[in-house]
Amino acid sequence: MQIIREVEALRSAVAGLRAGGGTIALVATMGALHAGHMALVEEAKRRAAHVVASIFVNPLQFGANEDLAAYPRREAADAHMLEQAGCAILWAPAADEMYPEGFATTISVAGLGEGLCGAARPGHFDGVATVVAKLFAQVRPDFALFGEKDYQQLAVIRRMARDLDAGVEIVGVTTQRDADGLALSSRNAYLSGDERRAARALPRALGEAARAIAAGEAVEPALARARQRLAAAGFDPVDYVELRDAATLAPVAAVERPARLLAAARLGRTRLIDNLPVEPG
Repeated sequence: MQIIREVEALRSAVAGLRAGGGTIALVATMGALHAGHMALVEEAKRRAAHVVASIFVNPLQFGANEDLAAYPRREAADAHMLEQAGCAILWAPAADEMYPEGFATTISVAGLGEGLCGAARPGHFDGVATVVAKLFAQVRPDFALFGEKDYQQLAVIRRMARDLDAGVEIVGVTTQRDADGLALSSRNAYLSGDERRAARALPRALGEAARAIAAGEAVEPALARARQRLAAAGFDPVDYVELRDAATLAPVAAVERPARLLAAARLGRTRLIDNLPVEPG
């Protein structure tokens, strides 16, 4: 596996992979890799001849009071995992390579990036859309794979790629979970032992609400009960528990087409997110 840190070297290496018609899949990460990331790599290998993974802790998607400096960085261990998984290239640029002096362009996906996590983290999805658009321009992949755990992010990226004619097929990969149901996340490392045990309430509350709604219960009582369960488990604040259209993320009061039940809540200093599909009955 080649580890590349400069754009021109990346373009040369990608051109070499494409020689003879080889297809390329991109797995974009911020490092601190876990089994969820590796599931993206495995799906990427099924779809393309070569996999390019990126590790870049993107400063544009962190707010003023968020954890950019504390975000876990362990490139050597991550690189070993990616090499063992069969990645061809690790693209690991420094911040000044991704955003050189004078960088002044940002991408905003109106609507999709403004509610839910966008309300709690203003500008976050502008940072996501900007860095992913740059990654698409740098790697020029045929496929790009993103986890469904970050469902709003996935929706934003799909819209951005469609609107900008990126020529990339965006593939969502099912959320990977621990045995107790908690969605895998790099931020789970911030949880204390007690918090980690309490965190199990998040997927359980969502699961109960999703089943109730699918069985015909009115949406708002099911959501209110989920919020109460999270508060009782120690989540504070509960930012949202909402049912949204799976494609547009518009609020829905009844499931007449595929929907998504999404939640975000905080345990101590760690903000956790999760979501589940809800299909029409």
